[in-house]
Amino acid sequence: MRSQSFITDNFTTQTQRHRGFYFRLLSVSLCLCGEILFLTSAVYAQRIAILTPEKSEQAQNYAADLANSLSGKFKVLDGSMSEAAFRSVSVENPLNMSSEQSKAAASVIGCDFLLLIKTGELRRASFAKPEYYESFMTVYVISGRTGRLVFWDLKSFEADTPAAAEKLLFSSTESVATRIREQIQAASKKEIADNSTRTIEEVPAQDSPEAKNFRPPLPYKRIKPEYTRIAYLYDVRATVDISVDIDDTGTVERTDVVRWAGFGLDESVVEAVRKMNWRPAYRNGRPLPMRVLLRYNFTKIEKDQNMGLVRAFVSNLF
Repeated sequence: MRSQSFITDNFTTQTQRHRGFYFRLLSVSLCLCGEILFLTSAVYAQRIAILTPEKSEQAQNYAADLANSLSGKFKVLDGSMSEAAFRSVSVENPLNMSSEQSKAAASVIGCDFLLLIKTGELRRASFAKPEYYESFMTVYVISGRTGRLVFWDLKSFEADTPAAAEKLLFSSTESVATRIREQIQAASKKEIADNSTRTIEEVPAQDSPEAKNFRPPLPYKRIKPEYTRIAYLYDVRATVDISVDIDDTGTVERTDVVRWAGFGLDESVVEAVRKMNWRPAYRNGRPLPMRVLLRYNFTKIEKDQNMGLVRAFVSNLF
């Protein structure tokens, strides 16, 4: 009887342990499934607007093909209605907007992400080829929530004739759509996780009371960001604004591009700013953390008359 009782008790204990194990396993599985379903539903619910600011027929045709490729994963808003709503927002250069302009445009259109499409054809020449043609497309993916440029890409194809180059370009829509889906999913997940709202003082107006006995942060040595080769090839003229948080030791804690340009110029600015050594802001002789806004203007200069060299001009305002 003792042996039978021991076996029964042991069996009951093991059964309870197994039940507990399977219950915990089921709970973890449900949590993981819930997270996956949440993220998947968030992506499926995204509303995107595809715009062609320069209104070329080629760009509009490419945008239509891209909309077809994306419609299975997102709610693609009507193109003509999106374009009409976008025109109501006063934007001088749609391909070089600030975060605030981007958020305003997305709000008027009623979308979660803006996709801006630009296409073009170029006649080129090189030592290897006396003459050839290039068809290219640039896409800007902007978050309507933050106004940030979350993805930028360029596709370029070369051929002996414009028609052949264009055919190659239009064959890229599916691969571009795949990249866009991945980037929107990553951006959505990041925005859900990022709830940081750090408050830091900004540089006061010159005549304000806060400006008394105040010295703004300054770099010991200014570093000019590179005018990238890809920007040079496509003759890009743009402005990049960057918000920089500098702590009371002069260390750059955070950067945020608040006017984007693409073509690698945003990354070039971030890299240059983070390489600088900064003197912190001071008030009444005491260092303090400060947020500053820096502006970099990029312009291609074809030829330097003195040096005879092709170069780019970069200016910045502190």
